[in-house]
Amino acid sequence: MAKIINDQAAGLRELAALQPNNAVRVIAVAGGRKGVGKTSVVVNLAMSLAKNGNQVLILDENSRHNNVNENLGLKAHYDLLHVINRDKTLDQVILQGPPNVSVLTAMRGIHSLAKLKPNDQEWLIKCFSELSKPMDVVLVDTAMDSSSHVLPLSLASQQVLIVLSGSASSITDAYALIKVMSKEYAKHHFLVLVNKVESEQQAEAIFNNLLKVANQYLSVSLNLVGCILLDEKLQRSTKLCRPVVDAFPTSSSAFSFRQLEERLQYCSSPDNYNGGIENFIRRLIRTSHLRLANSTV
Repeated sequence: MAKIINDQAAGLRELAALQPNNAVRVIAVAGGRKGVGKTSVVVNLAMSLAKNGNQVLILDENSRHNNVNENLGLKAHYDLLHVINRDKTLDQVILQGPPNVSVLTAMRGIHSLAKLKPNDQEWLIKCFSELSKPMDVVLVDTAMDSSSHVLPLSLASQQVLIVLSGSASSITDAYALIKVMSKEYAKHHFLVLVNKVESEQQAEAIFNNLLKVANQYLSVSLNLVGCILLDEKLQRSTKLCRPVVDAFPTSSSAFSFRQLEERLQYCSSPDNYNGGIENFIRRLIRTSHLRLANSTV
């Protein structure tokens, strides 16, 4: 089953009214292959959300070159593992980016969650519940686990946004990621964004190729939420360490990100979870144990 989400603001706002007002929204941005532009999507989506008054926390699982901090001109001296080891407070580790956007470097901390003792788990959950600044949206820039291909951050999130480009390998890898998460970990609903394309028609053709194979072999719901057109201004803004929606707000890519933000804001979530960010951390600890169990099989 699949549907393409069109820009029907009135209907989408009706769906949004059904969402709990006190729940933080957690969106994991994932891609099956490097180079699809996943981090750029996270940074610009965060800025679009922030410009509409949302407090956004980016949870960055990537430690490699061109991660979120580098895209924003930030330098992280500490990460989530320093909080877990009780060397730093969470507020000391979180970096302040553009207005209403915060960044938490999390790779080492995420990998240690499954080994935490129960009292340390509860202490970490309490740290997030006591953040000095309440968050409206958490965006996760996920990293592919090369050994088990399991994404605890994606499994713990309300929504998973799959980013792919026009290459055949990108489509193949995106399908493989969806297949693992649906067949082995019961994640059945996915949003899809097609990046680095020349036209909306090309994006729809790419999505339909993915959809055709998914419909044939998987029991999943794929929703196309938009595309990002090739744009020289987007490349330039990356070199400037600024989101394109801020540096070049009238560019075609900035318009596409604003459109994506609106669609995501008012898109219903079948995998809806109540509660604040501490509930997300509780789910994340549990899904981390799933990865640990999988890697020992």
